Amino acid sequence: MPDANGKQRILVVGAGPVGALAALYAARRGDNVAVYELRDDLRNPSTTPLNFTKSINLALSERGINSMRHAKCEGLLEAVLEKSIPMHGRMIHGRSKDGELYEEPQLYDARGRYIQAVDRAMLNKLLLDYLEQMRNVTLHFNHKLTGADFNKNAAWFEQRVVPRKDHAQNPTGNASTQPNKDRPEEITVDFDFMIGADGAHSAARFHMMKFARLAYQQEYIDTLWCEFHINPRSSDSSFAISPDHLHIWPGGSFMFIAIPSVDKSFTCTLFAPESYFAALAPLSPEKFVSSFSENFPGVCPELISPQDLRQQFTENPHLPLLSIKCTPYHYRSSVVIIGDAAHAMVPFYGQGMNAGLEDVRVLFDFLDSHDVYSDYPKLATSPSERREGALNAYTIQRTPDAAAINDLALRNYQEMSAGVKSPLYRMRKWLEESVSLYLPSLGWSTQYSRVSFENQRYSEVEKAVARQGKMIVTAISLASVGLAGLTAFGLLRRSGLSRLRKLLEI
Repeated sequence: MPDANGKQRILVVGAGPVGALAALYAARRGDNVAVYELRDDLRNPSTTPLNFTKSINLALSERGINSMRHAKCEGLLEAVLEKSIPMHGRMIHGRSKDGELYEEPQLYDARGRYIQAVDRAMLNKLLLDYLEQMRNVTLHFNHKLTGADFNKNAAWFEQRVVPRKDHAQNPTGNASTQPNKDRPEEITVDFDFMIGADGAHSAARFHMMKFARLAYQQEYIDTLWCEFHINPRSSDSSFAISPDHLHIWPGGSFMFIAIPSVDKSFTCTLFAPESYFAALAPLSPEKFVSSFSENFPGVCPELISPQDLRQQFTENPHLPLLSIKCTPYHYRSSVVIIGDAAHAMVPFYGQGMNAGLEDVRVLFDFLDSHDVYSDYPKLATSPSERREGALNAYTIQRTPDAAAINDLALRNYQEMSAGVKSPLYRMRKWLEESVSLYLPSLGWSTQYSRVSFENQRYSEVEKAVARQGKMIVTAISLASVGLAGLTAFGLLRRSGLSRLRKLLEI
């Protein structure tokens, strides 16, 4: 039941970027919002990220930007973009046949649109800072969701007490004062509506599966990833390579990428099959560097010293890539899962966070259109009935969209690791961009532009690109038939003229 003032009690599980944005959307609509997070305050430098990496840079594109724009938090989007770096395209690195290193820029978009390199921790901090300023929002860290009853709308959390020596509210870092130190204190939280945004290994999804008939598919692909770091130039502390691009060293079945950071360093990632990591591990330092240099020319020693390269490979974790699909995303009017909790995807389209932020916008669009926040609803139904209708509509629309971008992300690995060097890929990209520029009335656009610079539904992007592909094949086929016809006509004409000359000579 709503509180005494008639406001919904919204429980958000997960305080990452997606959960924090969902809390902002709800709070801006007047709901009383409680955010519960498993980890310590994500703004603390000592808090260990879920993937155990020191830092992570993300690609922020139109869908994520548009979702923050619709949060209607003054200054939020401007603050995010101010601390982001525009990436206008890919920079493909390689070695020519004569042994020379080369760089080949490939613009993302013929109209000059670009994506933003953004630090996840910075984005998360800004969102949490905005939430902390709102009177109808409470933040609860170090709380583990241990159970939920979605018929009675109650959740249970274990409250972990963790010393926080770096925090002003606990300068001494006192140990736990719980009466039973073997088991953390458990609390009960009542709610009207839970939003589960707690990542790929979601506790909210796990407990929702006990109530909803949820179809679930999980896949680990045969690719691991490891993070590396390129420091700024020692001479003048400038960027070691162009900051205007996402840098790619394609290697066929593996690749190395680098994304710029505001401190003028680059966060890099090696993506490769598990067998490649296993083959690198036992190599001597010389052979290790030689193998890396052969597959990713120009990285070592030009950008990362041999010692740092080996140290980072050894010390940084080699992590798996997970793809998740499930449906439905909700149970009755009580709970909905969003972001990676609903559709974790591999990172090869840079859409994981963007899709999660877009989930928030789409979800609240449905809640608004179903009069969940209206004082004068069109239908004489209860708020929970209207909310259930909104969640059902959300699941129906968002499930095929999430499945589409999940599949597109998987397929884009081949494009990034090998296709970017293919003449056929370049020809199709040039053809599609030319049609888009010079015949705009046709509504033609590349797949990348539709995904990264527009807000068209992912499932509609997939269909539109498939239609464009068929049209290209048809055009090429007709051109080939026409060329063959002209060639045949020319041969016949030449043959006919030759016969005529022979007759005249007789």
